[in-house]
Amino acid sequence: MINTPVLVVSATAVEAAHVPARFGVLHTGIGKVDAAIAVTAALAGHPPEARPVVVNVGTAGALHDHHAGLFVPSRVLNHDLSADVLRSLGYPAVEEISLPDGDGSVLATGDVFVTDPEQRASLARRADLVDMEGFAIAAACARMGAVCRLVKHVSDNADESAMDWPARVDASARELGAWLDAHY
Repeated sequence: MINTPVLVVSATAVEAAHVPARFGVLHTGIGKVDAAIAVTAALAGHPPEARPVVVNVGTAGALHDHHAGLFVPSRVLNHDLSADVLRSLGYPAVEEISLPDGDGSVLATGDVFVTDPEQRASLARRADLVDMEGFAIAAACARMGAVCRLVKHVSDNADESAMDWPARVDASARELGAWLDAHY
């Protein structure tokens, strides 16, 4: 347990259905824009010297068949940003954020629900998991000076099985709630 306040963040209520009652939960909505706006607004309500640790709990697709269970990524990528093009035009573009206390895994975030085998294979060359909010949450935390941890549970294989997400999300939510209970 830590004494620093914790803000638990999830995209949807179902992903946070088993978060222990002692935590408040911010539900951002799905996708990078909604996640960034919600987290920034929540953090702005705290003085800079007293910002909570943000713990994003949610589901993710596995980009490798052997990945299952719970992950605490060490890095998160913005996979659908044309960063090289922006840099070639002279604009800085952040497409990767390192995270503290991770397990060595890499999460790719984008606004695309990944089910295509070619897209999955392309992402698998750079990452272990894929989601739709992690990078935006980490970016908002970095901008606002808050510590961020991403905790993801594999709900599918980023293929056609992703369409079964509604039937699988509760099992993931139980694992995420248990992780929070054990770590905070």
